[in-house]
Amino acid sequence: MSRGLSFALLLACSAAGLIAAALLVGTPSAGAQEGTTTGTTTSPPPPPTTTTTTTAPPPTIPRPTTIPAGVTIAGDLLVGGLSPAAATAAVKQFFAEPVSVKLGTVTLRVTPKQLGAAAYVGEAVKRARIVAPGANVPLKVAAPKPGIARYVRTLARRFDRTPVESELSLRNSKPVVTKERVGRRLRQSTAVRDIFRSLKTHTRAPIALHTDKLVPQSTRATIGDVIVIGRGANRLSLYDGMKLRRTFGVATGASRYPTPLGKFEIIVKWRNPWWYPPQSDWAKDAKPIPPGPGNPLGTRWMGISSPSVGIHGTPDPASIGYSVSHGCIRMLIPDAEWLFNQVDIGTPVYIVQ
Repeated sequence: MSRGLSFALLLACSAAGLIAAALLVGTPSAGAQEGTTTGTTTSPPPPPTTTTTTTAPPPTIPRPTTIPAGVTIAGDLLVGGLSPAAATAAVKQFFAEPVSVKLGTVTLRVTPKQLGAAAYVGEAVKRARIVAPGANVPLKVAAPKPGIARYVRTLARRFDRTPVESELSLRNSKPVVTKERVGRRLRQSTAVRDIFRSLKTHTRAPIALHTDKLVPQSTRATIGDVIVIGRGANRLSLYDGMKLRRTFGVATGASRYPTPLGKFEIIVKWRNPWWYPPQSDWAKDAKPIPPGPGNPLGTRWMGISSPSVGIHGTPDPASIGYSVSHGCIRMLIPDAEWLFNQVDIGTPVYIVQ
């Protein structure tokens, strides 16, 4: 072989070796990580480990099946040791106890339901289940006052009494005065307050009802003086109510001018009066007479509610006991003056046959 060819072959072999070596250097080995330094074999790092912490739920404490020992509701009702259902029934029965009201010998009972009141029983029992032993749980109450007031008005209709006034009448020509009756009125606002408090505080002691006394204005003691004139007997009697005080002889009207019958009252009193002629045929020519000894009215005049008729003194004592006047009631002057000082305007005057 020529040198040239041998050299060429040598060059070709050399080139082939270089190419193979270059390829070996550029290709990573099966265990090498891509991008590592040539000639160093490094194992890939293990994947990161995520640690999961599992928290167990706290143990469930079972709710007790009975209310703790010694627990009370509303201060007095012991519910400790009862089941919630039994406690609920006990509280309902406790609150449903009627309220009693009393006046004199009469006692009435009314339930909270009739009064429109209600207790929060479920709320109280629910709280009683979780309180410490021996605790007291309040029992709330809804007690609307309008409902209580309606009930109290029914009590007022039953217990109120209208006062009865004494009345004056005549029986057998004598005054009769009926007996008065004291009335009473229930203190409604006080009753509403006391019933409301009973419901709120769960007390059921009887509630005493209070009343105000209503005293009649006219009583046997206040009737006072009464004048009774017997026209036929020509007598005037003065009574203090039904008690006779004094009797006088009088003169009454003649048959032509009779003294009127009926019930009247004194409407005017005059001392030392003038006499004025009435509008009557018998006095059409008469003149007024001033006070003095010749005055036909004497010294006192007590006019009654019958026109132109009165009780008065007379300067003619011989007329007493007869029916000779022109309708008036004549008295002796001293008697008329005494009577004048005893009676007042408004004194009733009965004139009977």
